[in-house]
Amino acid sequence: MAKPKKDTTEASTEAKKSHTGVYIIGALVAVVLAVGLYFSSGETAADPDAPKANPELAALLEAGPLEDIVLGDPNADNVIVEYASMTCPHCAHFYTEVFPQVKEKYIDTGKARFIFREFPLDSLAARASMVARCAGKDRFYPLIDGLFETQETWAAPGPDGQEKLKLIAKQAGFSEESYKQCVEDKDLFNKIVAVRKKAHEEFGVDGTPAFFVNGTRLEGVGIESFDAVIEGKPETPPSG
Repeated sequence: MAKPKKDTTEASTEAKKSHTGVYIIGALVAVVLAVGLYFSSGETAADPDAPKANPELAALLEAGPLEDIVLGDPNADNVIVEYASMTCPHCAHFYTEVFPQVKEKYIDTGKARFIFREFPLDSLAARASMVARCAGKDRFYPLIDGLFETQETWAAPGPDGQEKLKLIAKQAGFSEESYKQCVEDKDLFNKIVAVRKKAHEEFGVDGTPAFFVNGTRLEGVGIESFDAVIEGKPETPPSG
């Protein structure tokens, strides 16, 4: 996993600030072009009505382009895998409204472990995912939570969104230099794109958020959908 080469709490000097602008702009342009080309032409449109098979759990959990960061007991009997985009409003809604229930009921009790995987839908989402990865394992999920909770304040198109994301990163402990190093990390960027590509091509993920519980693809995102797989409860009460 890529990490900033400098301590993320180190304050930037004025000398550093004066030399970073050109390089950041160049790196961000490269990222925008790469993400745009891949997302527009690198995937074929999937038929939303076509049936999708559940992947083998072993295949779903095998090591991928990026190390999985597990939330909860890594030995828990149940495993929840989510693919999400940091700029996806539905993903933010899940994190603010449903995830606290899932965490309290299953993750905090040791019944399930949770794995978040990147599936960026645009260049800003890819950049936000890079920042979360660069924050380190201990701060990965807190930063994911914070970015989703404040999504409406920073997920804007163009340079405005980029600047707002950088401001949030600095509030989370990044310096100008460590942020620059993060968003210019081509290897990390390529791995995030590879995570998305693998999810789409091997597991049929074509939108976000997408959930797999013990390998079963969830049709809904409410707590009842998780209950149905983990506890065998019906998602809707029987009629009659």
